[in-house]
Amino acid sequence: MVSPVDAVTPLITQAIEATLGAEFAGADPVLRPSQYADVQVNAALALAKRAKRPPREVATAIVAALDLSEQCSAVEVSGPGFINLTFRDSWLARLLAQQAADERLGVPTQPRQIVPIDYSAPNVAKEMHVGHLRTTVVGDALARTLEFLGHDVIRQNHIGDWGTPFGMLIEHLLEVGEDSPQAALLETDPNAFYQGARTKFDGDPEFATRARARVVALQSGDPATLERWQRLIGLSTAYFNRIYTALDVTLTDADLAGESTYNDELAAICDELEERGLAQISDGALCVFLPGYTGREGKPLPLIVRKSDGGYGYGTTDLATVRHRVRDLHADRILYVIGAPQALHLRMVWETARLAGWLPDDVEIVHVQIGNVLGEDRKILRTRSGAPLRLMALIEEAIAKAGAHLDAARPDLAPAERDLIAAQVGVGAIKYADLSVAHDSEYVFDLDRMLSLTGNTGPYLQYAATRVRSIFRSIEADPADPAFAQAAIDLAEPGERALAAHLLDFGTVVAAVGDELEPHRLCTYLFELAQAFSAFYENCPVLKADEPTRTSRLALCALTLRVMERGLNLVGIRSPQQM
Repeated sequence: MVSPVDAVTPLITQAIEATLGAEFAGADPVLRPSQYADVQVNAALALAKRAKRPPREVATAIVAALDLSEQCSAVEVSGPGFINLTFRDSWLARLLAQQAADERLGVPTQPRQIVPIDYSAPNVAKEMHVGHLRTTVVGDALARTLEFLGHDVIRQNHIGDWGTPFGMLIEHLLEVGEDSPQAALLETDPNAFYQGARTKFDGDPEFATRARARVVALQSGDPATLERWQRLIGLSTAYFNRIYTALDVTLTDADLAGESTYNDELAAICDELEERGLAQISDGALCVFLPGYTGREGKPLPLIVRKSDGGYGYGTTDLATVRHRVRDLHADRILYVIGAPQALHLRMVWETARLAGWLPDDVEIVHVQIGNVLGEDRKILRTRSGAPLRLMALIEEAIAKAGAHLDAARPDLAPAERDLIAAQVGVGAIKYADLSVAHDSEYVFDLDRMLSLTGNTGPYLQYAATRVRSIFRSIEADPADPAFAQAAIDLAEPGERALAAHLLDFGTVVAAVGDELEPHRLCTYLFELAQAFSAFYENCPVLKADEPTRTSRLALCALTLRVMERGLNLVGIRSPQQM
């Protein structure tokens, strides 16, 4: 099934061609919302100059060629050339019945693509901070949505797990003991472990010498050093998993694809770039100089692929990831859910990969740019001491505040139920606040506002779903009962009709999120759905209505709950049973 707008669009396009000629084939009907009808067709105004006819005359001719007798109760030309369409209630009800009978709720299955998504990407032995929140939750929402649309999503958690600091960290782990309280900090307070290693490195020359030697041993593949390195990663992975479990994201250990994954390929990357004449030595380093990329004073900006000391940097590793995702994963579309400041670096890497033949033109590669999370002072959110805010501390504070709200509003809840709902509401609040704004924009982090039951917030949507459940709970019925999906729905009242029209847009919105990579579109849809349900609930009595209206409205409520729950699930937010 398709939405009402999607259903009439090709018919209007055909009428335009029939009216104006073959040269207008495929013209955009320019459909817009209208306060006077269900939808307004603005094509006549857009095409009149090209057709060399008055807009209203064009609109009248299009209407004459347009047969929407099944879909519309009224098709009218108004003003300078607008065409207003009012859909038939009976037609909307038929589409609604199709949606209710569809397990996918009208969401299309798209032609399958293989889509690696690079997101989250914390560093081993370092704390995840608020800066990791957006890439993690936006990436996860896109992964969930694209999978539901039928794509083969490959999650790529490109963690920082290689490089010079690991000599220092491994040596520190050996000194404190792998089973010591200090080592356990890697699972609870990674920054404390890192700072302990850094303090030794900066203050103890003998330790620094051993750490540098350990780097050489690591890079040369010394078995004992690699074993300690893997232990270090294992402890940090346990910490990452605590964060991912708390945030309810779908990343697992199987999705880890750290920098070390590509270590054996880096020399060959450099050799091939040199052989192709794409890289050259500059000040001892191997660099790629791309046309049009300049730095300060107009000097060519290099992409360094091998440093003057023989080491490799992010540029080399990122080239290897592109090659791997195309050559080995057979990607059709590659997404990088990474901070906006990395845009220049990524463009240089991708252009180099295309020139090297590793990134074919038929593979789409997209930087899903992530904006900053700001404090009340509109600067990057930090602690009072100026340090980046720990992500786990943020999660714990949100859950604690949600729990305090529940204690005041629902003292009757059992402790286990209260804790479950507090986690669902607290985490849902911070995820929704992040996802409900465009991913490349900044937003101010305000936990009190995020937890509000009014306004465009996660708890408001969760509460709307619990209101629907409460209707069925009061009559001891299950909203998932197939009888409600099969019941006839009558759209006699404006509130019923408005809710139905919004429900029918669900599939189109989800498909647009997958196409445009914009989860905030789905958040906006869900907020408007909650508002439409609230208006329906206030103006259209459900349980007090006579039959068959009562069953019709219960069916409408059940479908609303299914769409709300599915939509929240696609952005990674739980729907509590009660609040």
